Amino acid sequence: MCDTQHLLHSHHHGPEFILDTPHMREFIDEVKAAIAEGGRVEEAIERLKPSFTRLMDDQDWLPDEYMADAPESGMGNGIGQWALYRAQDGSLCLFSLVVPPGQSTPIHDHRAWGLIGLYRGTQDEDVYAHGDDHERVHLKSSNKIEPGEFFALIPPDDDIHQITTTSDVTSVSLHLLTNDTGCIWRHKFDQETGLPSPFRSGYVNAECDDEHDHQHDHAHSHTH
Repeated sequence: MCDTQHLLHSHHHGPEFILDTPHMREFIDEVKAAIAEGGRVEEAIERLKPSFTRLMDDQDWLPDEYMADAPESGMGNGIGQWALYRAQDGSLCLFSLVVPPGQSTPIHDHRAWGLIGLYRGTQDEDVYAHGDDHERVHLKSSNKIEPGEFFALIPPDDDIHQITTTSDVTSVSLHLLTNDTGCIWRHKFDQETGLPSPFRSGYVNAECDDEHDHQHDHAHSHTH
């Protein structure tokens, strides 16, 4: 992925701001302005970092309801994926991912570039990479993540990972990604074989339009 226009989009007809506050609107305006300057993704990431840092450092803007686990969720294990903002053209989303203590996400990809940061708790991250067959994945590296830390996601490098909460409290991470992550078809990978299967995580608090179902077939294709 080389430029900011190379994105995977899916449209929806619901509200854009699920968490509609002046603070959120200011942040999203800053994000859109940074992306609109164009150029390479790496350059856009650098422009986004100051706004994302301020969001991560502010402990007062995110209501408790968006930091709660979810017994019924597409991720499983009580993991809650809470939509905060979803562009109607599918070009941008912000959501909180809530993982209870001791629980892990599936091994999964994102199919978008952006920023991911840990807002609360601690996590272990296992990063995976495709093997020579471009289908199975294998463990590439492991990282320990502390509150306030964030990293850039620029597929195809390091787009596949698994998160485990290591703190005694539920971990909350913020995802600013350039698609409608919860509603696109992407991949999860078998823990034992490393093989992919179609996966749509959904959101706890927002519905995916039925028209997205046609993307099921595209989840089998990879970009290398």
